[in-house]
Amino acid sequence: MKNDGIQVEVVETSALGDRSYLAHDGCVAVVVDPQRDIDRFLALAGRLGTRITHVAETHMHNDYVSGGLALAQATGASYLLAADDEVGFDRVGVADGDEISVSATLRVRAVATPGHTFHHLSYVLSGPAGPEGVFTGGSLLFGTTGRTDLLGSEHADALAHRQHASARRLADLLPDGARVWPTHGFGSFCSASQSDTSSSTIGDEKRANPALRLEADDFVTETLAGLDAYPAYYAHMGARNAAGAGLIDLTPAETADPGRLRDRLAAGEWVVDLRFRKAFAQRHLAGTLSFGLDGRMSTWLGWMAEWGAPLTLLGETPEQVAEAQRELARIGIDRPAASATGTPEEWAGGDPERLDSMAVAAFTDLAAARAGRPPRNLPEPDVVLDVRMGGEWREGHIDGAVNVPLPDLPHHLDDVPDGAVWVHCTTGYRAAAAGSLLQSAGRRVVHIDDDYPEARTAGLTTG
Repeated sequence: MKNDGIQVEVVETSALGDRSYLAHDGCVAVVVDPQRDIDRFLALAGRLGTRITHVAETHMHNDYVSGGLALAQATGASYLLAADDEVGFDRVGVADGDEISVSATLRVRAVATPGHTFHHLSYVLSGPAGPEGVFTGGSLLFGTTGRTDLLGSEHADALAHRQHASARRLADLLPDGARVWPTHGFGSFCSASQSDTSSSTIGDEKRANPALRLEADDFVTETLAGLDAYPAYYAHMGARNAAGAGLIDLTPAETADPGRLRDRLAAGEWVVDLRFRKAFAQRHLAGTLSFGLDGRMSTWLGWMAEWGAPLTLLGETPEQVAEAQRELARIGIDRPAASATGTPEEWAGGDPERLDSMAVAAFTDLAAARAGRPPRNLPEPDVVLDVRMGGEWREGHIDGAVNVPLPDLPHHLDDVPDGAVWVHCTTGYRAAAAGSLLQSAGRRVVHIDDDYPEARTAGLTTG
């Protein structure tokens, strides 16, 4: 975006459903809600020929390790954070109404917008012509708001009422043409619901956002009723950010040869195959788990793996492993225990007995199998396992299916009924992860790698 010499650059972290921002006037810049891998912001500022003089946090993040402190220390920038937040490092405490002059033409003003957290701030960005927009963090999102239960369910109702008031305050404070720049809401579990919108203004939100259309009690009821589970690793993020996260370490992990991979699998450690799920299904090292880079690897793996347990990463190339390592470091999984690159045959040390594959099907195949006509020698389904989240299940599901949300599956493998398991989700990604878990536990699995709307077309759904 560019207006009156003020530009706002978006830095997306699509794997976590978040956005960070760099606003500048061509000379100096303020970065809002930076992720932990600060090299992206340093590189962007370098390409633009700007100097980062301020770093601002809208709130203490629960879904990722912040790079704010590290970026401020690396650049000498002022680090802006709510004065009421208790932290273990030096910062510039800001409060409602405080205005920060980034340059003669670029200003940000802090606006208290509690709801997502108790001390949440939004930052109104102004240029010579007045307000350009507002960085809303986890307050006013595109068509929704940030969820209000991350600090404990006992606070969810009160914070939801504050979230409603905060959204109304921003709408009253800013002109309809002011841009809205949220941190969450692009698939992040910090969002109360999801939206496909890629940009918005205050005027757009007045027409579409429940916080601006509904009265407070109705908004609170609707918001709280729609909340589903959120990743377990969130429990570690707030404390990590309050203590102050150090520099990220992205140097390569120890290389594991076939013997070490065998040992790690024998010890029950998670050895993660990062290749796309179709490649995994065709051939993989037996006992490994499918969390491909073709989906939200860090969210699901970080949610399901035991916190602090060793992880070994397998990729076709060093670049795949490096990408996964970066994604995992953003959520506080600092170092993989080991890694290996190449092919399943190489990881198996040339031993075909250590290789496996996974049967793949579509929903039309499931319908045929249920009718006693399983195609391509696939087994008849003894159980259909739906690994979508509870809210997805309640919106509609396949008649006779069993629902175990993917994050719960590691602790409920024994609850999956005996026999051949046909497993599905919404697109196939989570089903691949679930199928690999079941297969590693000795179960016979068929992975339904298909889009869920096709289940209705095949006549399988109810509800």
